[in-house]
Amino acid sequence: MSSTKTTSKRDFEAMEKRRMRAATMYKKGKTQAEVARVLGVSRQSASVWYHRWKAGGTKGLKAAGRAGRKPRITPEQLSRVERELIKGPRAFGYSTDLWTLPRITCVIKKVTGVSYHPGHVWRIVRSMGWSCQKPVGKAVERDEAEIARWVKRTWPKVKKTPVESALL
Repeated sequence: MSSTKTTSKRDFEAMEKRRMRAATMYKKGKTQAEVARVLGVSRQSASVWYHRWKAGGTKGLKAAGRAGRKPRITPEQLSRVERELIKGPRAFGYSTDLWTLPRITCVIKKVTGVSYHPGHVWRIVRSMGWSCQKPVGKAVERDEAEIARWVKRTWPKVKKTPVESALL
C-alpha cells in the first residue's frame, strides 16, 4: 500500500445550492418538469424537492448533514493507525514488508479495538489516501545460480510424467 490523497466524491454545498435554486424556481411558478430540465436532475428529484419545499419552505431543502453511516473509528484513531502502518509490517512481527488487508485489519484492531472484515478494510485504507501496490522486481534474497542448479538436478527427479499422472 502506498499513500496518495483523494478527494470527496460529493459536493454537498453545491447540491444544496441546486435545491435552493429549485425553490426559487418553484416560487416563480415553474413546474417540476421545468426545474428538472433546467437543473439537470431527474423528475423524481424535482418532485421530492417540490414536496419538501411545499411542506417546509427552503428549510425543508437544507442539507441533512453527513451522508451514510457514521465511521466506527475517529479521525484521531485513523491517524494513529496510519502512523503504525508507516512503521511497516516487520514492526508488527510479519516476515515480509508487504501490507495485506488481513494484516492491516489486525493493526486496526490492535490500535483502536475495532474489528473490521478484511474485505472492508480497503475502503479505510483508501480513505487514508493509500493505494494497492504490487511488489516490484524479484526478491533480494533470490539466488539465481541455486535456482538453475535445482531446475537442472532436482526438477527432473520430482516432475511427474503424463504416464505417472494418469496412474494417480
